[in-house]
Amino acid sequence: MAQVLEFKLPDLGEGLTEAEIVRWLVSVGDVVAVDQPVVEVETAKAMVEVPCPYGGVVTARYGEEGTELPVGAPLLTVAVGASDPAGAPAAAVSEQATAPAEAPAPAPAPTSASASDESSGNVLVGYGTGAPAARRRRVRRAPMSPSAAAPAHAREPVNGAAGAVPVVSPLVRRLAREHGLDLRELTGSGRDGLILRCDVEQAIRQGATPAPPAAPAPAPAPATTQTPPPASAPAPVGATPSARPGVTRVPLRGVRGAVADKLTRSRHEIPDATCWVDADATELLAARTAMNAAGGAKISLLALFARICTAALARHPELNSTVDVAAREIVRLPEVHLGFAAQTDRGLVVPVVRNAHARSTESLSAEFARLTEAGRAGTLTPGELTGGTFTLNNYGVFGVDGSTPIINHPEAAMLGIGRIVPKPWVYEGELAVRQVVQLSLTFDHRVCDGGTAGGFLRYVADCVEQPAVLLRTL
Repeated sequence: MAQVLEFKLPDLGEGLTEAEIVRWLVSVGDVVAVDQPVVEVETAKAMVEVPCPYGGVVTARYGEEGTELPVGAPLLTVAVGASDPAGAPAAAVSEQATAPAEAPAPAPAPTSASASDESSGNVLVGYGTGAPAARRRRVRRAPMSPSAAAPAHAREPVNGAAGAVPVVSPLVRRLAREHGLDLRELTGSGRDGLILRCDVEQAIRQGATPAPPAAPAPAPAPATTQTPPPASAPAPVGATPSARPGVTRVPLRGVRGAVADKLTRSRHEIPDATCWVDADATELLAARTAMNAAGGAKISLLALFARICTAALARHPELNSTVDVAAREIVRLPEVHLGFAAQTDRGLVVPVVRNAHARSTESLSAEFARLTEAGRAGTLTPGELTGGTFTLNNYGVFGVDGSTPIINHPEAAMLGIGRIVPKPWVYEGELAVRQVVQLSLTFDHRVCDGGTAGGFLRYVADCVEQPAVLLRTL
């Protein structure tokens, strides 16, 4: 006798409370193994494949691609312990469950021996039965009667409706929407005609954006009226911004929503101040060129700034701290977990290099490269995006000289690096053209005063101008 168990969206850690379904990895009627990934979701931190703690036949799925679910909402149900997959309850087999996600029926506990044998011993937070993990089985499609298979197939389109556009990623849909592109006119290059991001980008480059629909013709004016209509009708005084034509509303969710929440909290809670200084980076660039010419792994400029920062934080530990508001205490941290701002297709992310103070310049350069590539691919884990104690922000890659960075809450400071450009500079008493960079430090005024912040920034500038200063302090 099969037992139908409900698998709910687990706690993905790091305080996340919801996730958006990006892609289902299984269909109704599939046989899944214990700990097999069944759905790919996007959280405010990263893309995550969620494994199912039960092995059996999938009898129902909850939610379509693009649906946002809270932690604890049902994801799918699995018929566990059936000797024949065809013996799964026919009434339970449906593409989308009819019960609302807000009030799921309680799942029965896996008390039978068969249920225990088909459950995971170690899955995500809040899951795991303690039973030994069952031997994985090959995934196969469970046989279904034609009467049961036909309705399921009719509801199979990716977007959840007959004739829907075969596109999975909400990012692809948003990109097409922002450029006014009709996805129904595209042919996807993915499996089963799935429309991928590259298909949308190619259509945009080729100018495949359809023309906007023509506005309806105005009603003819009465023949007796000779007064011309006004050139433009002003919006009603009480009209909301979204009521005006041409206004677009973009939901603040996912990475964009998490960034908005964190920046708002930072501005609300942290009394920050900013100081800045110009520095001659000519010698630092020359040192990097010499290091890379010597062979071995290439050293990035960001890694050199990171090495300088860790040395500066050792001299000014006040800036490697956080504030415990409840206890009214400054908590100085012994390790430097260095975050760095990286712009990706999913928005701004801040990967964290663990124990940066204990790493060599080569190790820092390799870790920056690894985390940057993972950020672009959308594979950063929540653990790689949290826990930073100090952040580097290299906005010079955008071609700007200066900025006033917003502190990455709950850290106490952030160092901003502008572009390095040739400028006139007094060098050894004479005017010369040197490679100049502007450095800015935004700091929490609760943890230190301007003297400490200025001392930190001046030390960083001295190391940039004379890298030998760093060698003397090692």
